[in-house]
Amino acid sequence: MFTKILIANRGEIACRVIKTAKKLGIATVAVYSEADRDARHVQLADEAVFIGAAPSRESYLVAQKIIDACKATGAQAVHPGYGFLSENEDFARRVEEEGITFIGPKHHSIAAMGDKIASKKLAIEAQVNTIPGYNDVIESPEAAVKIAQGIGYPVMIKASAGGGGKGLRVAIDDQQTLDGFSACRNEARNSFGDDRVFIEKFVEQPRHIEIQVLGDAHGNVVYLNERECSIQRRHQKVIEEAPSPFISDATRRAMGEQAVALARAVKYQSAGTVEFVVGRDQSFFFLEMNTRLQVEHPVTESITGIDLVEQMIRVAAGESLPFTQDQIPRRGWAIECRINAEDPFRNFLPSTGRLVRYLPPATTMEAALAMPEGGGVRVDTGVREGGEIPMFYDSMIAKLVVHGADRLDAIARMREALNAFVIRGVSSNIPFQAALLAHPKFVAGDFDTGFIAQHYAQGFRAEDVPHDDPDFLVALAAGVYRRYRDRAAGITGQLPGHHMRIGSDFVVVVRGDGGVHRHVPVNIVVNGSTQVTLGGRSYGIVVDWNFGTIRASGSCNGLPFVAQVERQGLWYRVEHNGRRIEAMVMSARASELLRVMPFKAPADMSKFLLSPMPGLLVSVAVKPGQAVQAGERLAVIEAMKMENILTATQDGVVKEVLANQGESLAVDQAIVSFQ
Repeated sequence: MFTKILIANRGEIACRVIKTAKKLGIATVAVYSEADRDARHVQLADEAVFIGAAPSRESYLVAQKIIDACKATGAQAVHPGYGFLSENEDFARRVEEEGITFIGPKHHSIAAMGDKIASKKLAIEAQVNTIPGYNDVIESPEAAVKIAQGIGYPVMIKASAGGGGKGLRVAIDDQQTLDGFSACRNEARNSFGDDRVFIEKFVEQPRHIEIQVLGDAHGNVVYLNERECSIQRRHQKVIEEAPSPFISDATRRAMGEQAVALARAVKYQSAGTVEFVVGRDQSFFFLEMNTRLQVEHPVTESITGIDLVEQMIRVAAGESLPFTQDQIPRRGWAIECRINAEDPFRNFLPSTGRLVRYLPPATTMEAALAMPEGGGVRVDTGVREGGEIPMFYDSMIAKLVVHGADRLDAIARMREALNAFVIRGVSSNIPFQAALLAHPKFVAGDFDTGFIAQHYAQGFRAEDVPHDDPDFLVALAAGVYRRYRDRAAGITGQLPGHHMRIGSDFVVVVRGDGGVHRHVPVNIVVNGSTQVTLGGRSYGIVVDWNFGTIRASGSCNGLPFVAQVERQGLWYRVEHNGRRIEAMVMSARASELLRVMPFKAPADMSKFLLSPMPGLLVSVAVKPGQAVQAGERLAVIEAMKMENILTATQDGVVKEVLANQGESLAVDQAIVSFQ
């Protein structure tokens, strides 16, 4: 067994690997960029090595710097995590040539599965189900149309070296094939330096289901059940669960056996994932193999009790797998939500900055530790309160994982955990996750990879968040207001006969768009619990909440709840089950006066190009005095590994360029003004 390993990654996955290494008594070395000097993974590791500037191409993606760090610290092995160099065949080979162990598959296995065309041919040889298609390089758009016609529409046009949704189009006719082929080639050439494209049948209403495999150097290969990953937005997974609510035991076994056959065909040694697309009739077809640890590996760990990172390390050290196929359990149900720094109400634009408040829910499960009886909550993260979410890397804040007795139990636990997850300073996708978990079709397990595109085609809005009882949030705001009034009434030194008197009739004003607020009359009486009556209903609220805190737990009419409440000036912000309101509590007379107050409309910013997100201004494509047309490129902003092109919404003439190339922009910062 190794005595020291280096983790060639950052953030959540680096912290995750460190936990297992500590359990095994292995010293750890972290690497960090300029942006990560104070990062959590640097603090947790036994040693840390600086490897360069913040952009990943100058630090985490430079193989030689990783190898040099291994040599300088005496690390015998390197764990690549996921992303960055984890599936880089050249890096794995160079590490091996330097006498350092790569904690992952051999470079030849990475090479075999990294090319989508080659991997599909290998899958066919291993008798793995593959989607009907044309697996050789296609030379022209016209040839692509003929091939698509032969396969039968709809078809999927894919870049051979693609990933992350880049270089991928679905075509339903000849024109879309012509356009999609050219677009895929261009995207693939720009993103991967490889413009090879192939075409295959598009499976309608597909599920994305993947099989976790483990192999060792002694010829043993097993599968650890499946993960359901169909809830995706723009080909990026949002919620994962294990097992799948869709497939039968027979399908699970058949998929598992084919995944093992493919792993054997490439002499796979380590943890890996074989991804399948599954049709409505449970027909399944090989999609690709990820030759690394997956982001969603915790759900598999939860239902099997097997530490996948530990097995990767042991296999790399030459040990045999300690279990056979029939010894792998499948207990209960696990769900993972990816908590990302993005604003779901602004089309999921990245949100960077300081985590002013970061308070995850109480955890009862921990990575690298044994699964507790009865399941619970686990949080894998690479951040802490006061830390920064930098613009240079992906947007993940944490992975929230729950384990329950069955699927409905797991959903209920996840909704409660999301209610308790406090994040301030940056926006997060927690409201969107809460809405997904409450959607009737998700609860019923009736979904496919088009679920989000179908149900949130117009984007995500506050009104898209369902709630069993929206008036509960109004009642909670009233109850907290009464707590503040009671505290004010208890202040000492009040003049006799002039002390504060608290009435029982108030109006809760719920903020609306354009100054059109909702005015809700309430009656508040404190008698042991706080009784709030509104709309003919009574809410008996007992709340465990302290002034200045955010998380509030308690019971309403005897039923437990967890919510978030904070005072912002005269307003109270209340969040529960993804629904958020801002409310102000006042007397009936004050409510009447508020109704006749004029509304001050926000300033007209239509003559400015505003930055929709925090990010780096890569380029400005216009100059003062230049005439531009609607749709013309104006500027490019880079944030969280993605370039965002800003275009003109209407014809106009540039008056002034207000920001410079290379400048770090804030949300809504003006970049260009127009005449």
